[in-house]
Amino acid sequence: MVDKAAGTLRTAVIGVGYLGKFHAQKFAQIPGADLVAVVDVDAEARERVAGELGADALGDYRKLLGNVDAVSIVVPTPAHFEIAEAFLDSGTHVLVEKPITETVEQATRLIDMARERNVTLQVGHLERFNPAIRALETRLQNPRFVESVRIAPYQERGTDVDVVLDLMIHDIDLIQFIANSPIERVEAVGAAVISDKPDVANARIRFESGCIANVTASRTSLKVERKIRIFQHACYFSADLHQKTVSVYRKGESMVGPLRLPISIEKLECDDDDALRLEIESFLKAVRSGTPPIVTGEDGRQALKTAIDIIDQVDAWTRTH
Repeated sequence: MVDKAAGTLRTAVIGVGYLGKFHAQKFAQIPGADLVAVVDVDAEARERVAGELGADALGDYRKLLGNVDAVSIVVPTPAHFEIAEAFLDSGTHVLVEKPITETVEQATRLIDMARERNVTLQVGHLERFNPAIRALETRLQNPRFVESVRIAPYQERGTDVDVVLDLMIHDIDLIQFIANSPIERVEAVGAAVISDKPDVANARIRFESGCIANVTASRTSLKVERKIRIFQHACYFSADLHQKTVSVYRKGESMVGPLRLPISIEKLECDDDDALRLEIESFLKAVRSGTPPIVTGEDGRQALKTAIDIIDQVDAWTRTH
């Protein structure tokens, strides 16, 4: 379906709410991508975004089946499977926001369909494209312990799911990428504070490699914080994913700091790239080249499976406490 001569991909965004409108803007800006339509059940939202970007405004995604090369699906999670399945079945390349689907079985169906139709399926785990993660990923060597904290103020948007699928899943995907090992065991606790679903959760993930991760997520904070610390032999990394900074602490010769410890400190240079644009450019590159995307359907399925395991643990804990 790709116009090889012109090198132009016909693209569309399904769902142009808060996040979807940014997807649409990126597709409209990226050379070689032609944003032909945006789709939303909210007429006002789709007309506004379509008018801003010079695209068609549609209320039914099915009108695009077979008429576009690639789509972003940025709708509430319960609709991911139906819409992604329809586009994959029509031979369209799909970028679907996280979590990939509601169930592992649905995710497996999408992965199988993408393979059968020979099309790209990418999952929108945006933090993989965070400049801080990009700066440190080549320096990782057999991490032994990972600690992540992701907290944010409460917002109605996103509360159709609990805090694990809303916030923690970002770090679940990152930690699985960092550990690069199968999971051995998961333990988790949590509580509903404002909504009727868990708003705060903590999980301890043990990997077969011996790496252990401690993961905390909360949507009851008065501030935004997204930090991850990675410990490996003779050094550790401290990354602020919100501020896009990374510090590296290594065992060294000189005595520094208030405790006069023998460590050296290095600040890594992080670029100021737009993570969402990088994600969409990476998706389009995978579409053109036929190579696997940076975040595959399998990655999205594993993040979902771990998230569901954590949710089950939280539910079990809350029933007994």
